[in-house]
Amino acid sequence: MKAQDLDRRFDAGESIAESLDLSTVRHINRDCKRINVDFPVWMVRALDQEASRLGVLRQSIIKVWIAERLQSRVHQEAPRGV
Repeated sequence: MKAQDLDRRFDAGESIAESLDLSTVRHINRDCKRINVDFPVWMVRALDQEASRLGVLRQSIIKVWIAERLQSRVHQEAPRGV
């Protein structure tokens, strides 16, 4: 199928899933690197309580909170008026 045919089907709201080869999909910026971080006991307890309240793992909460903080820095540093 040509790209313009695929675009036309997609733009028309048709499913294009059967036309895609998902076996070779790569997630950009999804490679992981393991790090170790030491936290004070009170902080680990607070993280565990919040993770339990939300029904997620401690690691998930840490990653989401750090990602949110980094994203807010990116938005703060973005040039304005562009």
